[in-house]
Amino acid sequence: MEELPPLAFFEATSDGFEPLPFAQSAWSPTMINGPAVCGLLARELESQFCPEGFLPSRLTVDMFRPPLKKTATVVTKVVREGNRIVVADAVLQQDGQDMARATAIFLKQSEQPPGERWTRAEAPQPPDVPPADGLSVPWWNSSDSADGWTNRIRDHQNDGHKKMWQTPISAVLGEAPSSFVGAAIIGESTSLLTNWGSEGVGFINADLTIALARPSEGLEIGLEADNHISADGVAVGSATLFDRHGAFGTCVVTALANAQRAVNFGEGYRHPAEIAAQ
Repeated sequence: MEELPPLAFFEATSDGFEPLPFAQSAWSPTMINGPAVCGLLARELESQFCPEGFLPSRLTVDMFRPPLKKTATVVTKVVREGNRIVVADAVLQQDGQDMARATAIFLKQSEQPPGERWTRAEAPQPPDVPPADGLSVPWWNSSDSADGWTNRIRDHQNDGHKKMWQTPISAVLGEAPSSFVGAAIIGESTSLLTNWGSEGVGFINADLTIALARPSEGLEIGLEADNHISADGVAVGSATLFDRHGAFGTCVVTALANAQRAVNFGEGYRHPAEIAAQ
């Protein structure tokens, strides 16, 4: 039986963060994937700058160079430290070159103001599956599939409205991901869900922004596409993060056409978690 790869994106070493097999990108075997980059930057920012009683409320990651499957380091700095807000920056570097940057905002939690406010009436719903125990193979759903929720990604290559449900693996080996890190890892799939059509994914995202009203309750996290808008090779996608208690955040990505290297999730494709769970 083939040995299971480590269930993390990176291993912390004296030189920095070493990419593990799950960090490999679907775009190229020489690249690191977006969830790995976003999870690592969220982990570094939260662990260094989030005070007690504050919520990691917003993360923006700009991915302006494709990180390669080589050792990465993260350089951080605080931008603003106030009574109710903390702002901090992080840069992921390889061989001394900036590959991605992130900004996080941490907001002090308090009581809700009085009054009623509008929100969407229909909250996203998770699949009817038992709570995950250990490695979670992602569940997928698309409006154009007669199968409903399945854990075979190839069942949902169509132009329908898409959702996913997953327990994220660790950003760094030996550490359970926090709610914030898990939201960053799952939220990066906004590009996948909003740009995935009948011929696969032909857009590659240049960024990710997640905005959170509360932490997720547990690490089972869902993502539901809200919209895709594109013209002249530029796309914008938005999605809602949810858990078993309802929606808790919003994600937005921008993306560029990458049709010559489109990722095809159709017949024969298997998600890495499907393979690892065997």
